[in-house]
Amino acid sequence: MKRVFSSLNRAAVHHARNLLSAEGIRAEIRNELLAGALGQVPFTECEIELWVIDDADAWRAEEILRHGRARPLEPAGAWRCASCGERSEAQFTQCWRCGAYRRD
Repeated sequence: MKRVFSSLNRAAVHHARNLLSAEGIRAEIRNELLAGALGQVPFTECEIELWVIDDADAWRAEEILRHGRARPLEPAGAWRCASCGERSEAQFTQCWRCGAYRRD
């Protein structure tokens, strides 16, 4: 296991874990409850840490965290409803006319 990220900001660490999880990299959070000791323990010891389970994933995990994602998001285009044929813009997941959900 290797540490790939640490912060005093709990939300930032959980967001980083979610980014890795979306890319199939298993990771665990450590020291999450040490923030309560802040002031009695040096702040550098109270940082919440994110560790990857497999050392082989560490380099890729660091790249993902540096750039926000491993691969760029593909621009999604308009789509046609499979049920009624109505055209909808990319941001919609359900047809406004018949209520059918988008099938990708």
